Amino acid sequence: MDILLFNFHDVVLMMTSYQCTLFALLLLVIRREGYISNVLLALFLFTQAAIPLDILINFGAGFRDWAIHTSPNLFYVFGLGYWLEGPVLLWYTRSLIYREYRLTRRDLIYLVPFVAYALFEYFSYFRFDTATKVSMLEGYTPYDETLLNLAIGFGREVLRVVFGMLCLLEIHNCRRRIQDSYSNIEKIDFTWLMMLVLGFLVIRSWAVLVNIALTLAAQLDIMVDFRIMGLTSNYMVFILISAMIFFSLSYSSMFEGLERKSEEDEPQQKVEEKPPVDCALAEKITRYMEEEKPFLAPTLTLEQLAVQLEIPKRGLSNTINRHFGRNFFEFVNHYRIEEAKRRLADPDCAEQTVMDIMLDSGFNTKATFNSFFKKLVGMTPTEYRHRNQPEKVAAM
Repeated sequence: MDILLFNFHDVVLMMTSYQCTLFALLLLVIRREGYISNVLLALFLFTQAAIPLDILINFGAGFRDWAIHTSPNLFYVFGLGYWLEGPVLLWYTRSLIYREYRLTRRDLIYLVPFVAYALFEYFSYFRFDTATKVSMLEGYTPYDETLLNLAIGFGREVLRVVFGMLCLLEIHNCRRRIQDSYSNIEKIDFTWLMMLVLGFLVIRSWAVLVNIALTLAAQLDIMVDFRIMGLTSNYMVFILISAMIFFSLSYSSMFEGLERKSEEDEPQQKVEEKPPVDCALAEKITRYMEEEKPFLAPTLTLEQLAVQLEIPKRGLSNTINRHFGRNFFEFVNHYRIEEAKRRLADPDCAEQTVMDIMLDSGFNTKATFNSFFKKLVGMTPTEYRHRNQPEKVAAM
């Protein structure tokens, strides 16, 4: 009986594939909250499970021989995971950022490279009979790669880096936009998403270097140890996947999500002239903020304030941005600072600590409170209290 032996590097690849598959199945079966996000993350993990298998089949000495004699159709199938990884990661990123995210026809354009590669492999490999496939595979070494295959491999790695950059751009735009909708952003946690995107972006950038090293060795006989570089990449993926599984145990949804801008409306918004600011609406907003003090609720959002004022959310946002010259985050925290100033100078609040006043004014983090106070008042809350209550200073 023939026994197939694996070295330790092969075992790491199999463990990576196993972890990804198991984690993906758990997401599909157990976790129900944010189902679309779970499905997309599971699909991403399935691509990560396919890639180690592709590496094993193509470059694992024992595994390659077994695959050739068992079924040559195993080759290149799992390699499709490389081309799906980027689009699925981008869709997953968007599903966490945008409320009620759904794929559109425009999103499917990201699958064009995947379809093109699948067609290329069909006409260059899969359409041939088994004997022809075996003859194409036997005796292969990485140094035998054609310039065309090397170029495709290089383009594949660069494309994955590009998708990683697109994910970072989505996160950057989200961070900028949340200040137009939320009055407290400290609880909006991007740690999980940033770890995932940055981790794989670093690994895929390294894969570009591996491909360059392989090209130099195969085409120019410049000896670069691309094998060690490739093994390093495999271990990096294994560590990152393990970290993902560990951190996912404590992960919770970042926030309820932003509304995705309508692709049909964007060109119209650029062409149409902005309507004049409604001064009556601005006065209504000011009066409501001063009399009702909705900003005392730490979790106040643009949508909640619009409902309370019984006005459209877009009209409220435009008035805040254009009339008051602030985004929603700055607008609400400006009122909170004014409330804090009043309390800090009030002798009746002298027994309250600065922290108590901070919480009573609608803030929930000391860093944001101190930052805004210093920016708007020009001194710290404690200094302000000293100047306005020199004889009665409460402890911090």
